[in-house]
Amino acid sequence: MSPLSLAKITLGDTGPPVPVDMSHLDSPPKPKLVEDWPKVKHSFGQVTAVAVDLQGNPVVFHRGSRIWTAESFNESNHFQQIAEGPIPENTIATLAASDGAVLDERGAGIFYMPHGLTIDRNGNMWLTDVALHQVFKFMPGRDYPSITLGHRFEPGSSKSHLCKPTAVAIASTGEIFVADGYCNSRLLKYNAAGRLIRTIPQPPEFLSLQTPHGLALLEHLDMVCVADRENMRVVCPRAGLQTSYGEGTQAATIQEPDLGRVFDVAAYGDLVYAVNGPTSPMIPVRGFTIDPRSETIIDHWGKFENPHSITFCPNGSAMYVTEIGPNRVWKFTLTM
Repeated sequence: MSPLSLAKITLGDTGPPVPVDMSHLDSPPKPKLVEDWPKVKHSFGQVTAVAVDLQGNPVVFHRGSRIWTAESFNESNHFQQIAEGPIPENTIATLAASDGAVLDERGAGIFYMPHGLTIDRNGNMWLTDVALHQVFKFMPGRDYPSITLGHRFEPGSSKSHLCKPTAVAIASTGEIFVADGYCNSRLLKYNAAGRLIRTIPQPPEFLSLQTPHGLALLEHLDMVCVADRENMRVVCPRAGLQTSYGEGTQAATIQEPDLGRVFDVAAYGDLVYAVNGPTSPMIPVRGFTIDPRSETIIDHWGKFENPHSITFCPNGSAMYVTEIGPNRVWKFTLTM
């Protein structure tokens, strides 16, 4: 695999943590669009994911000149454009939180079909590539992945294979959750070294996933919430971070008529913020605020065309949403 320099992913003070106890609030924090952001025009390809680095700057993952079409994969999920080589353009861009200007670009000649991006609390970057059927961990300043999950260009359902993995969530314990993905419709939990320790669902869990497309960890509730896209719901099984007690119990489920196909989820304290995608003319494409404890949607916000990813900055002061067509990034602040 070609090198990827992450030297410009900087470490810094993440500020106060996102609030956990919001019981004193009369209503959940409301996302408010920052109308004049970005102040510059971007020329990204299909923007598939956004994360925020430890300096508070959004980092986007996009596909450059490559477009996912009906011909990109065959019926056995093998990528059909290997001969074209990796995407020649930079696929990762760090933007200034202040005005959206591009601070850094990298990732040319490495990826074939970018999908998921997560930056953990130590500044490590986790990326998924659905064509490679792999997940990569890059440490800050390192040129090669320190962890690779899955086999290059080999879709599969064994313990060592992945099939179009979509997203990654990293616990403070270092444990790794992978949404796997378009084909296997399962969650895989690894220890910090990348050894598989759990598959979700497994008996006695009665949890049938259909395209788990995004992940959000609520560690204090011991939940890992899943954007269960084609089931048009959010489900939150036990994460089992401190103890295995409760693993296999019934997952919290949020499924309401206006939710539609859920593309991504992000945690904010006790709440989950989600975006849906095109489902039917009767279901608006927008954002949702969800209380997983009561299994209810408690607010609606925003208006989108084809959102694909959502994330918060480490101190909770801003939220970002990406869209595919238009290929752009939206910035929101949260009002109490």
